[in-house]
Amino acid sequence: MSDITAADVKALREQTGAGMMDCKRALLEADGDFEKAVVILRERGLAAAAKRSAREAREGLVASYIHPGGRVGVLVEVNCETDFVARTEQFAKLVRELAMQVAGLSPLYVDAAAIPAADVEEKRAALLADEAVQAKPDSVRQQIVEGQLKKWHAEVCLLDQPFRDTDMTVRDLVTNAIATIGENIVVRRFVRFALAEDR
Repeated sequence: MSDITAADVKALREQTGAGMMDCKRALLEADGDFEKAVVILRERGLAAAAKRSAREAREGLVASYIHPGGRVGVLVEVNCETDFVARTEQFAKLVRELAMQVAGLSPLYVDAAAIPAADVEEKRAALLADEAVQAKPDSVRQQIVEGQLKKWHAEVCLLDQPFRDTDMTVRDLVTNAIATIGENIVVRRFVRFALAEDR
């Protein structure tokens, strides 16, 4: 077993946002392996988020973001369980990052469940009618279409989009916040305005 220093624990906490004792336990469990400890904390965070997902989130913030130059603006509503958490700097930062994500990548929906069934079927039919898909054997066409639908979700659904220049999605960002803050967090809705854009 390797020696775990306070600097190691602090570095892990800064990277993951997890509590000091959680970081220390993860490093001990990972035998000092930093990357393995990050994976352990992420798995624990997912489990904690899953437990909290059924809890009602009726408090939160409605925040705005106006991109420099004033050509793009966003309103986003993010809910949590208590007004105490809604007033924290950590929650406000999360909401601002979500608003900036909406401004930058222009999603249409919060997640795949928010896409109207008619739109999904229309997109599926268009993908299936594509010449490249039609050239493939019948047995693999549906798999190809489902894969392309997943890619489409990553473009049009906020929670499925990649977060900035990282390996995680926006859903991962929210899940990490749930694990760190200790309350259920729900991205309720958003609206994006761009000058002279019809949508």
